[in-house]
Amino acid sequence: MATFPGAEDFVIGLIGMGDMGKMYARRLSSAGWRIMACDREDKYDELVAEFANHKNIQILRNGHLVSRASNYIIYSVEAAAISRVVAQYGPSTRLGAIVGGQTSCKDPEIKAFEEHLPTDVDIVSCHSLHGPNVDPRDQPLVLIKHRASDASFAKVETVLRCLGSKHVYLTAREHDRITADTQAVTHAAFLSMGKAWHANQQFPWEGTRYVGGIENVKINLMLRIYAQKWHVYAGLAILNPEAHKQINQFAKSTTELFYLMLEGRSAELRERVYAAKEKVFGREASPKWGDKPLLPDGVVDRFSLNANAKNNAPPMPNNHLSLLAMVDCWSALGIVPYDHMICSTPLFRLWLGVTEHLFRTPGLLDESLRVGIEDNTFRRDDLQFTIAASGWAECVALRQFETWRERFAVTQKFFEPRFEGAVEMGQAMIKAVLESEKE
Repeated sequence: MATFPGAEDFVIGLIGMGDMGKMYARRLSSAGWRIMACDREDKYDELVAEFANHKNIQILRNGHLVSRASNYIIYSVEAAAISRVVAQYGPSTRLGAIVGGQTSCKDPEIKAFEEHLPTDVDIVSCHSLHGPNVDPRDQPLVLIKHRASDASFAKVETVLRCLGSKHVYLTAREHDRITADTQAVTHAAFLSMGKAWHANQQFPWEGTRYVGGIENVKINLMLRIYAQKWHVYAGLAILNPEAHKQINQFAKSTTELFYLMLEGRSAELRERVYAAKEKVFGREASPKWGDKPLLPDGVVDRFSLNANAKNNAPPMPNNHLSLLAMVDCWSALGIVPYDHMICSTPLFRLWLGVTEHLFRTPGLLDESLRVGIEDNTFRRDDLQFTIAASGWAECVALRQFETWRERFAVTQKFFEPRFEGAVEMGQAMIKAVLESEKE
């Protein structure tokens, strides 16, 4: 265990024992740190039983007890609840303690800390940019020194070093802008895919249309997202003020490109897409353009849920509206995705990787544009995808958490029978891509 003066008596408190809270508890306790944790009081007995064999983890009944006993307290609750939870337990914070949060959106988190924590408390927030089932080693971990002494910040760094993550130093606003650029629109794309396939009552892995590496990424990551808790994505999109314009622009790009395809305006479609390509992937915009691709050839081809892939069925030409809209959105907002690679999630790197593949592979982009104008094979799916993207954007603009939850839940139930196998396959895909990056 990394140490500092007084580390042997240093207690880490975790308020919120969802998937990420539990991951932190296990990782930090395994490194020798003493953990005191809680969730809602009705979960007390269940958590006591679950962590009975973890000698460094003590489950307490509520956040008051955790706050009074801990030197460093991490709130690991959903972004929509952070203000209420900090208002409830913040006043009990131990004198001179360090407090931080693990939410994916820092704007409401920091506001809650400033409003409800005692002034003698230091604030150092963090955010692990990956899911609870991803190995944190070498993944980005954002650290935000909002109101803290150098000594307090050093203690937080020392504690979290056991995760093996790459520390990234940002302000709360920088964090929210980058996560909006790299996560909010990416999530919107996969959420819209799921809604489109659900609307057409199809499991895309059962037919012959969605075969091949790009389709594997779409299907596996769509299922991965819908297998998670709804509030993870709702909070990031609705509560992050930087995310609203990104999600709105993605819906706008999707709609306008789909109209060009429907109306057969081939020259205008090509001009717009190639202009976006130059802004996002051109050498002046991104020095990374000349480097090796994010997805080496064939790395995602083997991760297929589709039986037709095992029969060597060739991929069907697809206009890949979702990918074209993503690049058009980045172009319209002046976003160069490579600029944020230090803060990118595994999911974002996969999405950027297949997008890069479409735009870099000779002939593939032109084929996509041709299909968009001449081929109606994917027209029904594209229509529902466009409707879904606009629906998510409206939900975000109106800040409708309940509507988001209902939209998410009904599609989640539709795909639920295939979550078990898909989550494992998606995890294996991410692992393979991360390993290829190290080569």
